Amino acid sequence: MEQLTLTTPALLFSAISLIMLAYTNRFLAYAAIVRNLHDRYKKEKDSVLKAQIENIKKRLYLTRSMQIFGISSLLFCVLTMFLIYIEQQFIAVWVFGFALLLLIISLSLLIVEIQISVKALEHHISDIENN
Repeated sequence: MEQLTLTTPALLFSAISLIMLAYTNRFLAYAAIVRNLHDRYKKEKDSVLKAQIENIKKRLYLTRSMQIFGISSLLFCVLTMFLIYIEQQFIAVWVFGFALLLLIISLSLLIVEIQISVKALEHHISDIENN
């Protein structure tokens, strides 16, 4: 097995940081949408609005999970660096592998969330096309 160096997990820092920024932006956008939908639903109890609220709720929970797995991945990368620093190479390799697995899960959830988002937008587009 090849030696894992401090620079290997450190390479993921910038990538994970950018991913987390994108996730946070998604979360903030959803928060604004939820507030808007809430206000509209208070005025008119429309079934379409209720469906939109359910859709955004599902996307919000996915985004939360994406953030949790992404942050956990970063945490395990830092732990990997610490283990390398204290010369626990064998454990460091396994911890880094786990960090990569968490990042894979986070990105996989992003794919699912994007598919749900596209379906929601397709409903809006079909409304426009039908009118």
